[in-house]
Amino acid sequence: MSDRIPITWDDEKVSGVLAGAGDVGVLLAHGAGTNQDHPSMEDLRNGLAAGGLTVMSFNYPYTERGSKRPDRQERLLACHRAAADLLGDRVSVLFLAGRSMGGRMGTYLVADGYQAAGLILYAYPLHPAGKPESLRVEQFASIDVPMLFLQGTRDSLSRMDLLDQHIAGLPNAEVELLEGAGHGPRGGGWDSESMTERYVTSSLDFIRRVSSGRST
Repeated sequence: MSDRIPITWDDEKVSGVLAGAGDVGVLLAHGAGTNQDHPSMEDLRNGLAAGGLTVMSFNYPYTERGSKRPDRQERLLACHRAAADLLGDRVSVLFLAGRSMGGRMGTYLVADGYQAAGLILYAYPLHPAGKPESLRVEQFASIDVPMLFLQGTRDSLSRMDLLDQHIAGLPNAEVELLEGAGHGPRGGGWDSESMTERYVTSSLDFIRRVSSGRST
């Protein structure tokens, strides 16, 4: 069962969906091309909630108004922070999770000092498509909480040699490779159902280990 709730900050407002119950919370952010009501996001939210967590997804302002063009980063982060504050007030432990762009926004928040127990990054966009020289890694030097990267080996936004060079060696990062997977939930022998199942299983294991102090 899930409830739709308002998320407000300054003079802005978006909707969130709250599911599950428990002292540990997961804020789930969508990628640039979807929204919180996309079937893959709904399945991921419900799967995590079924694992005993309080899970909240949310829309960014541009998806709330039906646009496909992402807002400026400052506006995305303001929305993300407001959603994290709302969920954080309901739980004792908070993890920030997100797919692609949503996960990247979570890393910027934590790098800026936002308190979270860990980060879970689904298909992290290490660089724009076709632009491997434009790396999105500067913020990781300021992040000291555990991070889990679930990354497809054929992701066009994350070249494997660059992932090895810039992410795999981070002392607080765990990288789990999804063999043959691209940036989306389908292809390479994967479909939305099998990828969501993998995301849920790996995320729950990571959260349990971090919460018990057994994660690197």
